[in-house]
Amino acid sequence: MIEDAPQESSTGRRASDGSGPGGSGPLGTRRLGARSEGVSPQEAIQQSLAGVGARLRNLRREQGRTLEEVADLVGMSLSTLSRLESGKRKPSLELLLPLAGIYGLPLDELVGTPPIGDPRIHITPKKINGQTVLPLSRGAIGVQAFKHIVDGKQTPKLGALKTHPGFEWVYVIRGRLSLILGDRSMTLDAGEAAEFDTRTPHWFGSAEESGVEYLSLFGPEGQRVHLRK
Repeated sequence: MIEDAPQESSTGRRASDGSGPGGSGPLGTRRLGARSEGVSPQEAIQQSLAGVGARLRNLRREQGRTLEEVADLVGMSLSTLSRLESGKRKPSLELLLPLAGIYGLPLDELVGTPPIGDPRIHITPKKINGQTVLPLSRGAIGVQAFKHIVDGKQTPKLGALKTHPGFEWVYVIRGRLSLILGDRSMTLDAGEAAEFDTRTPHWFGSAEESGVEYLSLFGPEGQRVHLRK
């Protein structure tokens, strides 16, 4: 299934300039995910989600980006991004993953999830099969998020198509991504996403010499197949 990033009719042009729970700076003046004494895990999560809008706004301003620029980069409507930053739009995984890639943060740091033990995530880029892979989520089990940076054009080699249990989701940030699914070939442009059953033989790589950047979601089997050297 090939789908564009979620769109919404524009109803506003600017996000609220009022200060939010995040305070100043990209991560605010306090850890939004930190648990206060007597606060349940569920309450801590709700507090973190309530601060996502202010956190996104502060990140954008710290990096000197405009609403229009970020919305264009992630393929999101200006209205959706404005409402997300002002807290009027509920954050979802499909909206936050592209933003995490643009701002260069792991997803749980962007959201401000309650820390368990050491809350820091040390991203270690890995060179795998001609691409740089950066983990955007914490943990070794379940579905994980990754950012892929590919320099130069790629073509599938003999035996390149893989199969494994599960589903994969990819979202193109920059450039064009070649995707082969069984006997079908297609190209995804920046702002487009694809989700597919990985029991179908598949391969993806850069469609252009200028390279491609994209986000991916897959489970343990997908990691074993695609992220091994």
